[in-house]
Amino acid sequence: MPILCKVHRGDFIESMHVGFVVVVDAKGEILYSNGDAHYLTCVRSALKPFQASASVKAGAVKHFNFTKEEIALMCASHNGEDIHVNTAMSMLQKIGYDISYYECGAHSPYDKDSKKALLYNDEKPNPLHNNCSGKHAGMLSLANYLQEDPKGYTDENHLVQKKIIEQVKRFSELEEFPITIDGCSAPVPFLPLYNLALMYQKFASTDYDELNILYDAIISNPYHIAGKDRFDTDFIKAMNGNAVTKVGGEGVRGIGIRTSKGDAYGIAIKIIDGNQRCNPIATIAILKELKLISEEQLEVLQIYDNIKLQNHRGIEVGSIQVEL
Repeated sequence: MPILCKVHRGDFIESMHVGFVVVVDAKGEILYSNGDAHYLTCVRSALKPFQASASVKAGAVKHFNFTKEEIALMCASHNGEDIHVNTAMSMLQKIGYDISYYECGAHSPYDKDSKKALLYNDEKPNPLHNNCSGKHAGMLSLANYLQEDPKGYTDENHLVQKKIIEQVKRFSELEEFPITIDGCSAPVPFLPLYNLALMYQKFASTDYDELNILYDAIISNPYHIAGKDRFDTDFIKAMNGNAVTKVGGEGVRGIGIRTSKGDAYGIAIKIIDGNQRCNPIATIAILKELKLISEEQLEVLQIYDNIKLQNHRGIEVGSIQVEL
């Protein structure tokens, strides 16, 4: 049976979201699954740590002396708050580029206060506000380090993307997969959930130097991964170094977990209709089912585990509940 996220209004179910999940261990064996463990889905921004790994492996990150904050931003889908914008700008300055080199496009900050500040100052969002600006700064650093023309760095046939696809093949244990274009114009693959879970198991395993650098940067700087009022940031902070997670568009999520016994597990989740509202509560429900989250951690994350729905007057009208 798949995951069922039931949206209640009063005592009645108003709507439902269906999710698939798969959990793998260090041997690549499936420890737990609900729904189709091999469901093929576009992994979207859940790929970002592995895209960033190409720049780490090649030596670009070390060459440009990126800080841990800047390395974390390479893996981020951030809010576009000042801390994110300034970090991305710092990366560009180290590379010797400006925002004209970006091929990710611009959109308004996810953070409401940051969006209001732009409007108040009669300013338009620029590519630094794009939630993928750290990822693209990382790609630009790789192009520069490889002495490749940065123009067209988002093209599938550019050396930057070829290096990234090498890493995806390595960590997913697949030689072929469909590739399409993400919201930020970079190539992104469709992968079976099982193989995405394999990637996140490796992320948590400590067996890969470039992933260890990224893991350490993320757990040291969870705010750079997302920002204010975001599950990814709050979850990584609550797990206190024992887990990383990365959301992707259309209801995708990857999680890497380290246990006190030294085990490492990879988890991949897909909410089939693409709605993100039950993604956090489904994540927590899975971790509770597997006993991979403590009572103390649950207490910190209770806002995501006990979702109450309110109307515009603040009256509680329903809830979101998960069945595994």
